Amino acid sequence: MKIGFIGCGNMGGAMMHGIISSGKCQACDIMTSDKSKEALEVRKSELGVNITTDNKAVAEFADILFLSVKPQFYHSVIEEIKDCVNKDKIIVTIAPGKTLEWLLSEFGKELKIIRTMPNTPAMVGEGMMGMCPNKNVLDEDMALIRDICSGFSSTEVISENLMDVVTAVSGSSPAYVFMFIEAMADAAVADGMPRAQAYKFAAQAVLGSAKMVLDTGKHPGELKDMVCSPGGTTIEAVRVLEEKGMRSAVFEAMKACVRKSRGM
Repeated sequence: MKIGFIGCGNMGGAMMHGIISSGKCQACDIMTSDKSKEALEVRKSELGVNITTDNKAVAEFADILFLSVKPQFYHSVIEEIKDCVNKDKIIVTIAPGKTLEWLLSEFGKELKIIRTMPNTPAMVGEGMMGMCPNKNVLDEDMALIRDICSGFSSTEVISENLMDVVTAVSGSSPAYVFMFIEAMADAAVADGMPRAQAYKFAAQAVLGSAKMVLDTGKHPGELKDMVCSPGGTTIEAVRVLEEKGMRSAVFEAMKACVRKSRGM
C-alpha cells in the first residue's frame, strides 16, 4: 500500500508522523510533495519519507492520496493531477467547504473520495476527525482509511451536511481552547504564579477535564455540578462566567465558524 500527501505542512506532517509511528505504513511507502523544498527536506529528515516537488508524481505513486493543502489551492492542484488518478485510488480531502459534489465536478470523473476534517491535536496523537465518503467508496475502503488515521486521531463517520459543524466543534476549536488556557494562565500570573507553572496548571486542568467527559460518559453539566460546592469558590467563578456571557460567546463563535466554512 502506497500513501501520498500533496502538501506537507503542519497537518500533513502530523498525519504522516502518526501513520508511521503507529506502524500503519512504512516511511518508504509514503511520498509527499510541496512547493517548499525546505519543508520537504524537513519531512525527509524527520520522517524518512520520499519527497518531490511534482504533485503528479505523488498522485501516480499513491494508492491512497491525501490532499493536505489549503482550500484555496484545491482547484489548481486538482487541475494538475486529475489525469493521474483513477477509480482504484482513494482520495482523502481535508478542506472545509469543498463538497463531494464539487470535488467530483473538479475531477470530472467518478472517483472514490472521502471528505475529512482533522484537527491539530493530531500532532500529538490526540486528533478528532470527521469523515464522509461518497457513493463510490466501499465499506472496506472506509475501514482502511479509518484504520490508517487511527494512528493520529479518533474518527467518526458523519453525514456530509454536518461537515461544517465538525469544522466548528473540532477542526477550529483547538484555537478556542488555547485561548481559554492562555486566559487562565494570564489570570494566575496576575495573582503571582510563575508563567511556566501557570500554563502547566491550566493545560493539565483542561486535559484532565476532557478525559473525565470521555471516560465517565457523564454529562458535562453533571461534572460541573460535582465541582461546585454550595457557597464555594467554584460556583462564584461560574456565576461570573455566566454573567460575562461565556456560553453565548462560544455559541456565537461556533455559528460564525460554520457560516464561514459553508461559504468557502
